[in-house]
Amino acid sequence: MKFRGALVIALAGTSLLAAEVVQRTLIVAGARLFPSRRHRIFAAWQQRLARLMLGIVRVAGGARFEDIPQIPSSPGVLVMMNHQSLMDIPLVVRATRDSYPRIVTRDRYARGKPLISHMVRLYQYPTVNPKAMTRADLDLLQQTAAESPVPIAIFPEGTRTRDGSISRFKRMGLRLILGARKWEVWLVVADGWWQAARLTDFVGNISKVRGRIRAVGPFSSPDPELDPETFIREMEDRMNSLLEELRKEHVDLAQMA
Repeated sequence: MKFRGALVIALAGTSLLAAEVVQRTLIVAGARLFPSRRHRIFAAWQQRLARLMLGIVRVAGGARFEDIPQIPSSPGVLVMMNHQSLMDIPLVVRATRDSYPRIVTRDRYARGKPLISHMVRLYQYPTVNPKAMTRADLDLLQQTAAESPVPIAIFPEGTRTRDGSISRFKRMGLRLILGARKWEVWLVVADGWWQAARLTDFVGNISKVRGRIRAVGPFSSPDPELDPETFIREMEDRMNSLLEELRKEHVDLAQMA
């Protein structure tokens, strides 16, 4: 099993390095030469990368997972997804496969990470550092959310848990995004990936993954001028309930087998 995990890491790492070269040259050049097709080029490239990463974990790693539901990819769509593993980003990208999401990302990923750091800047991902957000950072996050021509995706927990349960939502970034504009909110909940939460877990457990995923929505966000706390609690409760349903379905199927 560890061999398969190590093989996945080797293939994924090599792919990321090669993809960064393509992204920095062909993708950037295409976006500059054909500015009217910029979003189409970016969408096609990000979707290709997501399919590649998920294909590697399925074929080389032995992971098994359900088809990924598709949600609307229009401006004004906000995707909230739970955070279980290293594969959450490819999963949320494939859920918005008619376009691509701008993913709220920890600022440490904006530097020093093959492919990912350049993508954060190229795709204008909103970046956050909960421990050191300045007023300028907060204003930029809200402005990006208000003006984004593509969906915004956020993992409101901020961190992964050891058992895949959903942690209490971090409020600051979510409140700013909800205050930026009216949203159609979709909830995406995945389960079964938490066994590969960290890199060491990924190497040892990727072949054990049996991933399940559901999407529900849309839910209309409150007026941007209003306090979103009640809405945030509702979304948090709905995501927890959806995760419980996924786990119950899994237990029921296992008992029937």
